[in-house]
Amino acid sequence: MIAKLMVTVGIVFYAVVVPILEINDTHVFNQAWEPHARLHETWQLFTNTAIGAYSVWLVWGRDNLRLASLLTLFVTGGFLMAYWLRDGYGGSMVLTDGSEKMILGVNLGLFAYTLAILLAGLAVALERRRPDRSLEADQR
Repeated sequence: MIAKLMVTVGIVFYAVVVPILEINDTHVFNQAWEPHARLHETWQLFTNTAIGAYSVWLVWGRDNLRLASLLTLFVTGGFLMAYWLRDGYGGSMVLTDGSEKMILGVNLGLFAYTLAILLAGLAVALERRRPDRSLEADQR
């Protein structure tokens, strides 16, 4: 049960929290952004939320933490790659008002998505050690 909750926390970060934080004037409705960029932002939010809904079903309906964790790695890892490469394409986590969302002195996205990957990895490791784990459940 704890492994399922750990994976679910990461899913909630990218499928629920990020859309709540980005459907506003700083992102989706930001008039300083090109309309094409806003379209891509909205597409990304819908895609990540759909992947998150599927992942929740995998965790709770199919008991497939591995695939749900892999999808979490893809979504959150994609953000981390964009974050690390931001200087190369002119990206930034600083909002148009000059602020940056931080937690414990670290960018919120970097913190949350690194935590999501760590939780998913730990959940998979815990699940692999579970004595009642059958091969059949792993193959779902």
